[in-house]
Amino acid sequence: MATRPAKEAIFEQFAADGISVMFGNPGTVEQGFLDVLEETPGFRYVLALQESAVLGIADGYARATGGPALVQLHSGVGLGNGVGLLYQAKRGHSPLVVIAGEAGVRYEALDGQMAVDLVAMARPVTKYATRVTHPGSVLRVLRRAVKIAMTPPRGPVFVALPMDVLDEDTDEPAVASTIPSRATVPVPEELERAAAVLRAARRPVVLAGDGVSVSGAQEELARVAEALGAPVWTVNSSELTIDTTHPLHRGDLGHMFGEHSAAALAGADAALVVGTYLFPEVFPLLASPFPEGAKIVHIDLDDYEIAKNLPADVALVADPKPTLAALAGLLGPGRPGPAREPAEVYGESMMDLFAGELAARAGDGLVVFDEALTSAPALLRRLPPRRPGAYFQTRGGSLGVGIPGAIGIKLARPEAEVVAFTGDGGSMYTIQALWTAVRYGVAARFVICDNRRYQLLDDNLEQYWRERGIAAHPHPQGFDLSHPQIDFVKLAASLGVPGVKVSKPAQVEAAVQRMLAAPGPFLVDLITT
Repeated sequence: MATRPAKEAIFEQFAADGISVMFGNPGTVEQGFLDVLEETPGFRYVLALQESAVLGIADGYARATGGPALVQLHSGVGLGNGVGLLYQAKRGHSPLVVIAGEAGVRYEALDGQMAVDLVAMARPVTKYATRVTHPGSVLRVLRRAVKIAMTPPRGPVFVALPMDVLDEDTDEPAVASTIPSRATVPVPEELERAAAVLRAARRPVVLAGDGVSVSGAQEELARVAEALGAPVWTVNSSELTIDTTHPLHRGDLGHMFGEHSAAALAGADAALVVGTYLFPEVFPLLASPFPEGAKIVHIDLDDYEIAKNLPADVALVADPKPTLAALAGLLGPGRPGPAREPAEVYGESMMDLFAGELAARAGDGLVVFDEALTSAPALLRRLPPRRPGAYFQTRGGSLGVGIPGAIGIKLARPEAEVVAFTGDGGSMYTIQALWTAVRYGVAARFVICDNRRYQLLDDNLEQYWRERGIAAHPHPQGFDLSHPQIDFVKLAASLGVPGVKVSKPAQVEAAVQRMLAAPGPFLVDLITT
């Protein structure tokens, strides 16, 4: 192989892995390879104005394409700004390949400006973090990073690329990374053990998470649930695991309080857990929420998460899709499931009206990114997720993923109608991502669910008061966003995005029409108070 500078060879490696887009925010120590990027045919740089926006866009792109998505951050400063969204990507198993420059190995002993241990910073929020120190291993390490990011359980990886290493020549060949297949099925004896536990159950329940979506196992999960007559609860689920209009679907267990999970599991004598861990609440119960004697069958490709907190009677490290298909064949004909409780009657909130109008006008190609949080119940009533790849939700607890996530999805799937719902508080974490949408002509739509406060914190604090017998009293002033009032329409306009404010029911229809007809990105400030 002919020698060439490593800063050129890395783009050959990216091309060999089918990567043609880099999401980033530039810096001085990355200038060498960014200069090469400009002369690399077929390669595109997507600029965002802050690292959280960079990572949010890349995360949406990876989720829509199946990854990997390439991210460039600027040394320790940029990596520090991006840590929150990297945590989001790790919790959500997004296959991000994150690179950052540094001044050079030769300066390591001098403790100069921007000197920091990048690997130590990245390690807690990535699946793998390393630093290249020799030009003869740059491509090898990048291939390793892609392999690790893409091998289930997937996740973000980090590679520090010192400038002086990239300036040196390398003769490494650029070849495609090897992604090991984990499309595995347990041996028949183990499958029969799982089937025997589930057959013996009189009141089984299914708990399913994002591992089902990654595997593409939605149909197989529904078949098993129907064979068992078991209600399905989603757990730590940010994409579709089962058609939410299916008669066995019961909803999401939530991410805050373990008591909610315990209430949903009351009476169950067995649980089939697929593609998730138990339990992902911020405040989980320390004791098992399962009734005494309940049997657990746990299927996941992430062996670390199986029986991490609660023991399993049958623990199968396996791909959900073929494993559930085999299990359905063993379980035989379906049982009648428990009757679904009648739907509650709700008033016509502003979100009900807006989402209902959107459902009527957008058609089957609509893709929703849901960071609506306290407005999400009304959104899901009117736009229930039904198709894989048409619904994405925030995950990992990070605010600010809705706007950039929708931009990334729209970049990956330009033919789709992509609408993000986010809160007024959450949107301000990454509002500058709107500028990126304009710069690259990304015609995503953004709906700000504007209640002028951190409403979720109000709700959680009230739960805290109830648990401790504290009398209700005014919420902390730090939860209020009403003063000074944020003018989202003017703010969006300053970044090049037209918008409209909707504060009355009579304005909803025209706003939805205008949003969907816009040739480029468009923002709606939906007053939900």
